Amino acid sequence: MTDTLAGASGRHAAPFRDDAPTAPTGGLVLARAARHRAHASLEPEPLSPHRRLLRRVAGERGAATAEYAVATMAAVGFAGLLIVILRGDEVRGILTELVRNALTVG
Repeated sequence: MTDTLAGASGRHAAPFRDDAPTAPTGGLVLARAARHRAHASLEPEPLSPHRRLLRRVAGERGAATAEYAVATMAAVGFAGLLIVILRGDEVRGILTELVRNALTVG
């Protein structure tokens, strides 16, 4: 394993410059930070409309997961409430009578 990202490939290779200062031996995280600072100091290129839209939408990352979690917790709470209600004798009698009336021909 090397201490710098000079030979890096994959999704993290593009934002880093090869001529950026490197960190001392054993400082992989520091090397990444140094390369990021060197890249950040460059003058930014103008963004295309597509890139601007992607950046705007990227702030919503994880929102769907949080919404699913909230909806799941609400469903669990509602299911618990239904169980408590349906275990009562009155509700059981009403439901039994409803099913009998529905199945009775006449």
